[in-house]
Amino acid sequence: MTQEFSLTEGKISTTLLRFAVPFLLASFLQALYGAADLYVVGRFDTAAGVSAVAIGSQVMQTITGIILGISTGGTVLLGRCIGEGNPRGAAKAVGTIASSFLLLAVILTPLMLFLTESIVTAMETPQEAAEAAKAYIFTCSAGIPFIIGYNAVSGIFRGLGDSKTPVYFILIACIVNIGVDFLLVGGFGMGAEGAAIATVAAQAISFLAALIYIRKKGFSFPVYKKDFIPDPESALRIWKVGLPLALQDALVNISFLVITAIVNTLGLVPSAAVGVVEKIIIFAMLPPTSFASAVAAMTAQNLGAGKADRARKTLWFGIGYALVFGVLFCIYCQWNPESITGIFSKETEVVSAAADYLRSYSIDCILVAFIFCMNSYFSGYGKSVIAFAHSMLATFGVRIPATAFLSRYAGESLYVMGLASPLATFVSLVICLFFLRYLHRKTVGIL
Repeated sequence: MTQEFSLTEGKISTTLLRFAVPFLLASFLQALYGAADLYVVGRFDTAAGVSAVAIGSQVMQTITGIILGISTGGTVLLGRCIGEGNPRGAAKAVGTIASSFLLLAVILTPLMLFLTESIVTAMETPQEAAEAAKAYIFTCSAGIPFIIGYNAVSGIFRGLGDSKTPVYFILIACIVNIGVDFLLVGGFGMGAEGAAIATVAAQAISFLAALIYIRKKGFSFPVYKKDFIPDPESALRIWKVGLPLALQDALVNISFLVITAIVNTLGLVPSAAVGVVEKIIIFAMLPPTSFASAVAAMTAQNLGAGKADRARKTLWFGIGYALVFGVLFCIYCQWNPESITGIFSKETEVVSAAADYLRSYSIDCILVAFIFCMNSYFSGYGKSVIAFAHSMLATFGVRIPATAFLSRYAGESLYVMGLASPLATFVSLVICLFFLRYLHRKTVGIL
């Protein structure tokens, strides 16, 4: 039987940590098998191959962000039902999550396959990397149903308060991806396309393992076939939270694609360097992302149980934990960034350019400790539109214009361009603090 775990009892700091650490491990493994593509291609292919995988990875990260946003809506709904002690509501939530994600797969997969070439062109992909980038994106797009399936299952587990079980599935994916990467890229010289095949194979096996587990274990509450017919009320609650988050993630990631397009106009080395840093930043963002996900799940369950004060305290513990990681990472990047950027490329020029970019970009890791947890707190209350609003303003009002402006002064160093992201996040932080203060005064129960 699939277990439920209460997030409404016990010491907040300990409960949050116990939930977040397995999620952090799962996220690390997921990022690891994603980084394996770039690492192996960097070791066995050229800068063009690195650029292709870096660009393709950013595109797929955008798709994953959309899926994860909607998944959070499912997590929040299921968490509320569990906190309320509502087994029928929980069963409807599980069924509606499954049917909603099936529909998403049917729409998103052919759309991405059709748009692959247009995306590569729109991103100003360096000519040397264009064909490899097309192959990578097209192949990964074919595996979108597996990405969607895994995130749907993970969202269900998180809603149940179980962040440990998904670790096993992603561990399987990590092992498969790394092994097939070395086989196809290192052994057969298939470059970016081989890396994409490895990724899809890993995602497929991970999802199938999750399905087998659920079918064998079941749930602690009865789930019937009729529950998989979308329940309008459950679907509305999922999309009310999930859609703003999905749009937020999509538009923020699109903004990074725009930034990549701007950087691509500077040449192959800057393109590869920024791609390397974006992959590193994915790892750096794992702690705040993990604690933020824990905040969302705990907030949802505690609100369902009528414990708003416990939910509020969870927010600040989450920020505190995430901040420790952000500060330590930023300090290290000021001291020796080459030791990190050198992992993903053997070319001196790329390593050096990436190090300059990472020095300034890493400041963002401190600021997002606040933003990610606040966004999850808002989402746990069903007010993800707040996160959407400030993210859009900061992204399109600050990050993209700042990158375009600062790119003129990049010269021989990408350091100045790396300041665009922390500048945008700072604007988001100011807006978030305003909303927290406003809601504290004007909205009953929000704080």
